[in-house]
Amino acid sequence: MTENKNDMQTNGQDTENGKGMPDINADENLGGTTNLNDALADESELDKKQQELNEMRDKYLRLVAEFDNFKKRTAKERIELMQTANKEVIISLLDVLDDSERATKQIESAADINAVKDGVALVFNKLKSTLQAKGLKPMDSLHTEFNPDLHDAITEIPAPSEDLKGKVIDDMQKGYYLNDKLIRHAKVIVGK
Repeated sequence: MTENKNDMQTNGQDTENGKGMPDINADENLGGTTNLNDALADESELDKKQQELNEMRDKYLRLVAEFDNFKKRTAKERIELMQTANKEVIISLLDVLDDSERATKQIESAADINAVKDGVALVFNKLKSTLQAKGLKPMDSLHTEFNPDLHDAITEIPAPSEDLKGKVIDDMQKGYYLNDKLIRHAKVIVGK
């Protein structure tokens, strides 16, 4: 019987209750309900962490969706802005177009060449002032140092004087700035 008692104790069975059932409270220092409550506390903490994780996941998904909407909205606004910017420039040039049509009609029936010249000069000055009002500014390249960031060299010719070597001798096509940003390089002839 003592051998039987030892076998039952090694298998984790309680011999004191006489039923051969395993002892739920294996730790003698703790009461029977303490071990059961620990498992419930772990589950509630796990639930809290799961809830926090779900809240953070929800915040993340909302943030990603909001950022995606922001990107779409700004892309749409940028396209609309470019379209309306072109519209403003074209509307401002319509007056010049109207003046050009009138000048063309006058050229056909004009007898005085000086009046035609004056009319064309007025139309050209109006075009120039309209574009300048929109921020267009011509580049002054003549007799300046050649700069490959601003100029496209068409050709090099011998410089007429020593001080014009490496400088722009002639402008074949003017360069332009739009609101201080280069929009067209000047095509120039450089002295060597």
